[in-house]
Amino acid sequence: MKNPSAPMKITWIIGLTAGILGIIGHFARVDVLTEYNYQLLLIGFIALAVGTTVKGV
Repeated sequence: MKNPSAPMKITWIIGLTAGILGIIGHFARVDVLTEYNYQLLLIGFIALAVGTTVKGV
């Protein structure tokens, strides 16, 4: 198994932003965010997971 590496800055920003928007959508009533809160959390998690496992992403 490969050693984890730090993701690129843009990958980290995309993952973090998607995760935060998903959390906001879960706790606050914002139509677009509330409708897709779980998908946003999943996208954020996947972006961070891929960013740490694949070098250069």
